[in-house]
Amino acid sequence: MKLFFTCLLSIGVISTSYSQIDSLSIKIGQMLLIGFADTKVDEKVLKEIRDGKVGSIIIFEKNIPRSNSYMALKKIIWTYQQAAITPLFIAIDQEGGRVNRLKEKYGFPRSVSAAYAGKSKSLDTVRFYAQATAATLAGLGINVNFAPTVDLASNPDNPIIAKVERSYSADADTVSIMAKAFIEEHRKLGVITVLKHFPGHGSSKADTHLGIADVTNTWHEKELIPYKKLLQAGYVDGIMSAHIVNKKLDARGLPGTLSDSILGNILRKEIGYTGVVFSDDMQMHAITKHYGLEEAIKLAILAGVDVMTFSNNISGSEERTVDKVHGIIKKLVQNGTISEERINESYQRILTLKKSFAYDKAYYQREVLSQKHYALQNLRRAEKQFKQAQENYNKINKTTIPEAAPENEKKKKRSKKKQ
Repeated sequence: MKLFFTCLLSIGVISTSYSQIDSLSIKIGQMLLIGFADTKVDEKVLKEIRDGKVGSIIIFEKNIPRSNSYMALKKIIWTYQQAAITPLFIAIDQEGGRVNRLKEKYGFPRSVSAAYAGKSKSLDTVRFYAQATAATLAGLGINVNFAPTVDLASNPDNPIIAKVERSYSADADTVSIMAKAFIEEHRKLGVITVLKHFPGHGSSKADTHLGIADVTNTWHEKELIPYKKLLQAGYVDGIMSAHIVNKKLDARGLPGTLSDSILGNILRKEIGYTGVVFSDDMQMHAITKHYGLEEAIKLAILAGVDVMTFSNNISGSEERTVDKVHGIIKKLVQNGTISEERINESYQRILTLKKSFAYDKAYYQREVLSQKHYALQNLRRAEKQFKQAQENYNKINKTTIPEAAPENEKKKKRSKKKQ
């Protein structure tokens, strides 16, 4: 318990509420990321946050108020964040293009798809739209973006990646370079990015929202390159697991999210990643149609998942409540199926990530305001510089530069003057 309180103090979070909640419940709560149903504060979710049962929430388009969207959504997020004992991860899938919750029709800045940015072959394009996205998220109080997608566009007919323009390129180096630029702009504004979908969803022929996607015969090791390169460069904040099946990586045929071979051996041991692993939605049919809730939770935690996502965004998911998930994890710990040490590992990784992004509540709000101001200043400065450059260009085009007189003509003129 002493270590537990020391961790809380180190991130500037002090609350007497912890004295009424057992530490295991708090640790489990930090491992849960949930969605909510409406365009207003959900009182049940608010209570779960106050009770320390939830450590993260996710925003979908269904949560965006249709009137005065920016300020209304900001108020919802602020209400949830203020209720938290330990500051929340407030997450969103804001890749750009088709996967874009904050749409122009609600008054948010235009976004472009990864494929658009990739085809432009311009890092300036990536940076421009990434900065606009990051500034918007930071201003709203959203501190985690489930992006960029670093899947390769290796299968052009992939219904969930290439066909919906979620990949920068089929080339691993291009994906790595563009993803790095995207991450850099988010980091400037204090927004965590999460690479997805490990170990690679680009070669799949099916959508894991609907069922199993088996990439055993299509996956290639080059799909790991973006993860390796970005990790070596120090540009990985978090990683999201995929529900894809790859029997070459896991002989049992377990989906990546549930596979110790994929997450434990390849990601943790071979690649050397020690940070937070977020699951893709545990309510997707690739999981729910083939595994019971308890089995899925058990396998995910044993595989190395730190934060499990329950979006409550898929038909039937309303049955999978926070209390039910808490009860399952507690039972698995109490009967020895999952050790408390394993829960502690996830808890420490989560707190470390939150601490690294300075999530003391007051400090966080000051940072958001200052960074938003900084982003606006940069935008104004860029507009001014562009205008000046355009004026200079026009001046040059209108100017006729006289040809220089030949050297012998110059000599003649000088000799005449002497005479």
